[in-house]
Amino acid sequence: MSLLGSTVDGDGSNSSVHSAAREPLLLALMIAWAPHEPERVGEVALFDKDGGSRIFGRGGSDVDDGKRVVFFRQRPGSLERAAPISSPGLSREQLRLRVDRNRLCLDRIGKCALKVNGQYLDQCSIGPGDLVLLKGQMLFYCTMRPRNMARLQSAEPSATHGFGEADAHGIVGESAVAWQLRDKLAWAGKIEEHTLFLGGSGSGKELCARAVHALSKRANGPFVARNAATIPAGIIDAELFGNVKNYPNPGMPERPGLIGSAHGGTLFLDEVGELSATLQANLLRVLDAGGEYHNLGGATTKHSHFRLLGATNRHPSELKHDFAARLILRIPVPGLDDRREDIPLLIRHSLHRARAKSPEAVARFFEAKSGQRSEPNLKSNVIEALMKHSFATNVRELDALLWQAMASSTGDVIEWSDALREQRLNPPTDERDVVSDNEEEMVAESKVRAALAHCGGNVAQAAQALGLPTRYVLYRLMKKYGIRTG
Repeated sequence: MSLLGSTVDGDGSNSSVHSAAREPLLLALMIAWAPHEPERVGEVALFDKDGGSRIFGRGGSDVDDGKRVVFFRQRPGSLERAAPISSPGLSREQLRLRVDRNRLCLDRIGKCALKVNGQYLDQCSIGPGDLVLLKGQMLFYCTMRPRNMARLQSAEPSATHGFGEADAHGIVGESAVAWQLRDKLAWAGKIEEHTLFLGGSGSGKELCARAVHALSKRANGPFVARNAATIPAGIIDAELFGNVKNYPNPGMPERPGLIGSAHGGTLFLDEVGELSATLQANLLRVLDAGGEYHNLGGATTKHSHFRLLGATNRHPSELKHDFAARLILRIPVPGLDDRREDIPLLIRHSLHRARAKSPEAVARFFEAKSGQRSEPNLKSNVIEALMKHSFATNVRELDALLWQAMASSTGDVIEWSDALREQRLNPPTDERDVVSDNEEEMVAESKVRAALAHCGGNVAQAAQALGLPTRYVLYRLMKKYGIRTG
């Protein structure tokens, strides 16, 4: 993970930190749904190529323990053996499993029906991405895992949290990708360099920025957050740098601006790629010269000791080159399509948050399990649908889909209804983003380039100047014409 001057690798590799060779990946089954034991979601069973046949089922067995499927709670540097499965509808010997040519072969030998990717089967072979349902009892997700997850290099071992639960910074996930992200954030918290988070909408870039702030020596200072795309063009300089009293109009109060407000702490600018090239240039001095800047209308030099954390869903090359160069550390934030193993845990976490937010509407979907805290009741088809779903806005979209599922569920169990399934197959289109082919043809490449140049590369402003309904229409035109800003 080359950390300074380039991107922290998405796989967490770092030749200066990780010296040991990576372990080979093994086929694994991860528990994605277990209505009788919901706290087990996220546990994994690992399968060696030369491990022979193994038996999966409820409880113990007369079969030798070495030939029994065992589930583990896997974390960096630890592999904690879990208790035997206790789902009552499973046979004591339910499945026979073995690895054959990088596939996991399953034979149903118990009474519970076996369903693989929506099809009832008695024998099959599966690979990563496949979903295995033991009807009414458990849902498994086939994936690849190392036998031993790499130890953390920067995160403190004492900062662990309950298995499957959100950590102290609100990050949920037990996948290797989630733990690598935690490690990168912990390392970023130990340095002072300005940082750029790269990731899609709803992937959690602000959550990661708050984690870095909390893990840094600036934790007791302010965390000032603003979405750069929402600041009106006419006042953006004043928003950032503040103004002296009576400037630009008599009676105007003195304002410190975002930069002054972040003194001693962190300034987080989301959608930093939407800042005009001119404004990006105006930020260079304050990022270079020990936080030196001037309020608008003022002659006195001021200083703000702050760290800038920027976030964008655009490629760094679309930022002004010398501005991007000041954002020394780059941290990719993975979307849900890159961490599908965490989706069941995120669903559980999202439903608990929904209950806390709207208890009167959501409480009916919860039930106390074996004296433990109440857990959401949901059918396996909810998990299956969301694990197969291709996410555009990640956790934001996941939350919306869960609210829609609850709204369409008539009983006290959340289910994925036929109406919701049809809605996802034919999603509604935002009419603001609809522009006919003829209308797009009327926006010539020369007009697009001229508008972007006039607006200093700010896509939102250029879209407005061209009379387009949203900036996403302009993004399509830019892709069509091969235009990049910056």
